[in-house]
Amino acid sequence: MNKNLEAKLKTLPASPGVYFHKSASGEIIYVGKAAVLRNRVRQYFQSQRDMDIKTRALVAEIEDTDWTETESEIDALFLESEMVKRYMPRFNILLRDDKSQMYVRIDMKSEWPYVCFTRNPADDGADYFGPYYNGFAIKKALRYLRRVFPYYTKPPKQSERADLDSHIGLSPAHGTTSEEYKASLRKLIRYFEGGRKKLAQEIEKEMRQAAAGHDFETAARLRNRLRDLAELQRKIMFGDREFLDISKDKALSDLVTLLGLPKVPARIEGYDISHMGGVNVVASMVVFTNGVSNRSEYRKFKTKIERNDDTANMHETLLRRFSEKNVKAWGRPDLILVDGGKGQLDAAIRALQERGEVVPVISIAKREEEIIVDPVRSNVDVAMIESLRKTPTQNEFVEVSGGYYVVNLHPGQRNAGSHSKNLRAGSVTSAHSDAVRLFQRIRDESHRFAVSYHTVLKRQKQTASDLEEIPGVGPATRKKLIRTFGSLRAVKAADESALVAAIGKDKAAKIKPYL
Repeated sequence: MNKNLEAKLKTLPASPGVYFHKSASGEIIYVGKAAVLRNRVRQYFQSQRDMDIKTRALVAEIEDTDWTETESEIDALFLESEMVKRYMPRFNILLRDDKSQMYVRIDMKSEWPYVCFTRNPADDGADYFGPYYNGFAIKKALRYLRRVFPYYTKPPKQSERADLDSHIGLSPAHGTTSEEYKASLRKLIRYFEGGRKKLAQEIEKEMRQAAAGHDFETAARLRNRLRDLAELQRKIMFGDREFLDISKDKALSDLVTLLGLPKVPARIEGYDISHMGGVNVVASMVVFTNGVSNRSEYRKFKTKIERNDDTANMHETLLRRFSEKNVKAWGRPDLILVDGGKGQLDAAIRALQERGEVVPVISIAKREEEIIVDPVRSNVDVAMIESLRKTPTQNEFVEVSGGYYVVNLHPGQRNAGSHSKNLRAGSVTSAHSDAVRLFQRIRDESHRFAVSYHTVLKRQKQTASDLEEIPGVGPATRKKLIRTFGSLRAVKAADESALVAAIGKDKAAKIKPYL
């Protein structure tokens, strides 16, 4: 960072706004929004330890930064979209973390337009506003704006009675004409385009005119609208997500200290096995990105061999997870959390060793939620755990069992069941309580996902037709029989001539003995 930029950053305001990173040639290479400009912009020039490659490339090119203050986060959200469209900065495309941009769609040519979201604008004559790169924030902003400018979210039904949204002020009041509704929508569109101040002045003028004409009901409605418009300045649209700096996440930083990890674990994978007596054996893989569940990355496995052996099932699951194909498609985690005891941990470690993978892996035992670590093969630095073992405190306890470290970060608290969550309400706190809660969250989510998949397979098994058990009868034949006779009972009751007419002599002869 050059001296001019360093001096300039000291004048950053603590207000929402939009910032522009520029290259040495003056080209705008990135446009971003911020709930607090001072905090957000300075983050780029702090430690690059937890930045990805693309962000580091951006920072390396920044020679100058400008910014524009806005009155609210909503204003910054809409202004960012406009500036991205205007300047088309190349790093906004490279650093975009949404699957695609979000657009707001309003068909003003319709008699009763409605507001909706889409990722694929069509050439249908409707108005599209965007793109917005933070779908969460734009949806949240529209929810607040709906109280100021009531709108429909789907084509309204023609009814003489007002619906609930109309009663609570989220959709146009009963009796509103199409033209009045469209006038309100046009004001919403003007807000999108940055005309908030003029809009507030116009509403205030209309309010005074209504009051002067003794139309106090309209004046009161406009007053409330003006108040809601001012209230938007205090709404948080993206502040909690804009400042997602994983190096500042307490739970993740605790994991770095506790397990001696080389970096903050941006991707944590949790595994669990679910079955009933070795039948319908499944495994779950849940993914937490930056400490938050990332459901789009979840994966489920149906074991190739059904057996009542959780260690063997865990070994097979990790072997398949770290196949060359899956590693290429899904990448590698920074930490693996296995639900189970020493046996499951040992199975996971052996699978990683067979694949030649060096990934930190630990397990969490169900009953007391103790963390189990292999001091040699878990690929973690156990210096902190060893120090806790030598100098135990009231809230941390470590013992060695069978060559494994068993770490209890909440001694004195008891669990009522294998997946009980009552530890979260315990009165005893630990220096690593945040890490414990993250472990619990990953463990519970992997268990939920595994059980839900097992339940689906179990129900499918229970409702499977007896026809599936007959050798040589495939899906096409089963479908033809059911379509012809209507039910399995009717198939069983049919005589041989009817079966021959439906599926032919050879197949009829094969299945008749089984029926």
